[in-house]
Amino acid sequence: MKLLLIMPRFFNYPEIIIEELNNMGYEVDFFDDRPSTNAWVKATIRINKKIIYSYIKKYFNEIMRTIRSKKYDVVFLISGQSLSFSEDMIGEIKKCQVNAKFLLYQWDSQRNFPYIEHIQRFFDRCYSFDRQDVEENPRLKFLPLFYSKIYEEMGKKDIKDFKYDFCFIGTAHPKKYKFINMMSEQLKYGYPRQYIYFYFPSPIVYFYRKIMNKEMRKAKYSEFHYIPLKGEKMNDIYLTSKCVLDSAQSGQMGLTIRVIEALGAKKKIITTNKDIVNYDFYCPENIYLYDGKINLDNVFFKEAYKEIDRQIYEKYSLRSWLKEVMED
Repeated sequence: MKLLLIMPRFFNYPEIIIEELNNMGYEVDFFDDRPSTNAWVKATIRINKKIIYSYIKKYFNEIMRTIRSKKYDVVFLISGQSLSFSEDMIGEIKKCQVNAKFLLYQWDSQRNFPYIEHIQRFFDRCYSFDRQDVEENPRLKFLPLFYSKIYEEMGKKDIKDFKYDFCFIGTAHPKKYKFINMMSEQLKYGYPRQYIYFYFPSPIVYFYRKIMNKEMRKAKYSEFHYIPLKGEKMNDIYLTSKCVLDSAQSGQMGLTIRVIEALGAKKKIITTNKDIVNYDFYCPENIYLYDGKINLDNVFFKEAYKEIDRQIYEKYSLRSWLKEVMED
């Protein structure tokens, strides 16, 4: 079985997905959904990709020269706001691979990325991590994100002495930046050991956010990192942290991949996402729903991590996620 995978080169997610697909018997060709991981290119795609249309088109034509002579059984697009390809380009891939099964997974909310709705017609099945998107769009099927074997292995380790009480590693979306800072400030007197890593793909995005978003007006350039944390370092931070901080970005109901990875690593979670109480793994000993205040008398702070049902835990693994998408 031959599979064409198109997705952003984001941390090491393409590699871990390809490895699992190989284990399932798929021969995979992979292409990034944008022409470059250069910070300026990534920022421009998010702001207005028409500015670099000719550059995107040149990259797309290179992909077409490679795949035109091949026949795939599956074309799998995992995407969100990073997607640089136009509607016509997706249509061209469809015409080139008429016998392939086309699958789409959206890991950004349609409210933040409305363009994605225009290309759904090219796909046989479409999935979203966002429950509200699914309720509003009959084309979509609800499927939360996943944790990889790395986090599953973390969950097997019995760590008693944690280096950090709380950690956050992620992109500094305005709403997320605001709430993570609020959590950190309110927690630091009782729990001072914190690791906070706010990331921007480029200084351009920082200055754009500072001008356009009120939450970022007082943000200092030095608060942010402009190089993504390396996988080994990020894994070490997660392993040695007792709890993960999380906040959904504006317009998003779906749980971030950091929440699902925390589930895999068997870490406690503090999140602003109200929809988390509707998931089968929710329990108040492990998950604290943040409403702007921290109550240190809450059971979350008093009780140890509570093991969840094994069947529920396995449901969110990358293995189960891919099986759901490929075999539905």
